[in-house]
Amino acid sequence: MSFNIALSGISAAQKDLNTTANNIANANTVGFKESRAEFADVYANSIFSNSKTAVGGGVATSQVAQQFHQGSLQLTNNSLDMAIKGGGFFVTSSELGTLDFSYTRAGAFKVDSNNYMVDSAGNYLQTFPVDKEGNSTSVSLTTAKPVQIPDTAGSPVKTENVSLQMNLNAKESSLDPAAFDPLDPKTYNSVTSMTIYDSLGEPHIMTSYFVKPTDGAYNGENNWVAYYAVDGKQVDVDGAAGTYQTDTDGDGVPDGTATAETTGGWRGSVLKFNSVGVYTGSDPAIVTTETLGVGGAGVLGPGADGTQNLTIKFNAPTQYAAPFAATELTQDGTTVGRLTNVEIGADGLITASYSNGSTVPLARVALVRFANEQGLTQVGNTSWKASLNSGPALAGEANSGTFGSISSSALEQSNIDLTTELVDLISAQRNFQANSRTLEVNNTLQQTVLQIR
Repeated sequence: MSFNIALSGISAAQKDLNTTANNIANANTVGFKESRAEFADVYANSIFSNSKTAVGGGVATSQVAQQFHQGSLQLTNNSLDMAIKGGGFFVTSSELGTLDFSYTRAGAFKVDSNNYMVDSAGNYLQTFPVDKEGNSTSVSLTTAKPVQIPDTAGSPVKTENVSLQMNLNAKESSLDPAAFDPLDPKTYNSVTSMTIYDSLGEPHIMTSYFVKPTDGAYNGENNWVAYYAVDGKQVDVDGAAGTYQTDTDGDGVPDGTATAETTGGWRGSVLKFNSVGVYTGSDPAIVTTETLGVGGAGVLGPGADGTQNLTIKFNAPTQYAAPFAATELTQDGTTVGRLTNVEIGADGLITASYSNGSTVPLARVALVRFANEQGLTQVGNTSWKASLNSGPALAGEANSGTFGSISSSALEQSNIDLTTELVDLISAQRNFQANSRTLEVNNTLQQTVLQIR
């Protein structure tokens, strides 16, 4: 009996030594969670035995329990590295399209040859789908899928709408709009430019010129005249009604009078302001340019959509006694963009930035929690599987409910405390020695009994 008790003690001490050694070996393993050997005494009794004099039968290992408290965070230079601050696990799968998931706290992710986000073992990071605004369309593991980062931002989109906002200096000297010449800065008061795109994604420079009329008014109102060019070539406002055209025959009569010009010259739009410099509208009310291709302005190259034109919106411009300043120059076209950056927010939203200025939400990192984390089954590579003891995986978004937030460009270090582990190592060694001594004493006593004559 005493031999078995001593052997159980040696076995328990060895288990404690092994557990401590494994903790120390993984002190630098990202996402590793320390283990703790837990023991229980062995005791057997029956209704006919005397419990007051019964002796226990030794010790047994009841569980090697992992401790899932938070590890410290280490900042990195990799934007795909992630660490969870709080509860939750990342979800990974070994194959595309499978629902056989593993769960991990190790967030060292990278991109494979097919641009999928994977860990060091090639397991695919699972994410929730999102709409174009970045809102999750489903928060269920059955709809989770690996995220693939495209290196381009899709097909080009031609510019159709342009928005301008600026302040036109009311103190500017008045000029004759009929004498406007883009090559002569003395014939216009202010100028600003922006980039637009044709249907092939080719960039073009749109320039807007602003002229304060000579008499300080147009049709008896406080107005400015705007002319437009693309790549330095004239682009007229579509239609003559309500526009202002330069004098082409030298009679000093621009559009808007009884002898308006009908051909040639620059045809622009009129911006209207009241007496306190507030924008009241334009003439025409909707400023639309002529087509930009052949038969129109002729500024687009072969192959581009020649019917493209621009609708110009003035977003509450002002006419104050202050220097000219363009505060908004936006347009809705894009060229083909190359991937320039990937960012991951605290809520797990993965967004890709491209060289054409577009930012595209790709997916949201899926997180899961368990009712009993210690019931998870270890499968290696700092990963776990769900079991009956852990309960099913409960999916959710980062930074919501009981799920932790995600830190990008950071990794969760092992939660091992080396000082504590070294003390445990000494304690386990002493226990091993003491149980070995017990075994030795039992052996001596048995020899003494056998030598009695």
